[in-house]
Amino acid sequence: MIIKEMIVVEGKDDTKALNRVARCDTIETNGSALNDVTIEKIRLAAERRGVIIFTDPDYPGEKIRRTIEAAVPGCKHAFLPKELAKNHRGKIGVENASDEALLEALEHVRSPGEEPGEEITMDDLMTAGLIGGTGSKEKREELGQKLKIGYANGKQLHRRLMQFHITREEFISALDYSEEKEE
Repeated sequence: MIIKEMIVVEGKDDTKALNRVARCDTIETNGSALNDVTIEKIRLAAERRGVIIFTDPDYPGEKIRRTIEAAVPGCKHAFLPKELAKNHRGKIGVENASDEALLEALEHVRSPGEEPGEEITMDDLMTAGLIGGTGSKEKREELGQKLKIGYANGKQLHRRLMQFHITREEFISALDYSEEKEE
């Protein structure tokens, strides 16, 4: 697989993992030590080649993703489910994912839309049991995995659904899939 965009990762081990499965160039944030120099590199890469943000599926990774997204709008996103990014000690990171999981994430890169539209409301999320109820976190994890948009809390999920222009049909289909899996 050849990736034309620059891929933003957290560290050297992530770069090594991606280089196992694809010919690609990366920008490393050095974990949460994201600074203005790195943001400028990302901005330049976005202008010249495009950028895919591929951070760890944990709180620090999501914080890095949001920081980059705010500073450099229009980046694409690759997501890994937490369970596919854990090593035998339970440590979460892109570097721990299998080659198959990395390829799957890169094959399902999401691009945000320019003008988010609200096809799915917060009421829809509440009705579906994705916010404010027992098991809502697990349901959001499953939905994020199915839609390839990663895990998010309730407000972030609503924003991502709009940002990635997830249709009502995609949303309902993903919910139906999750319910079938439970049975």
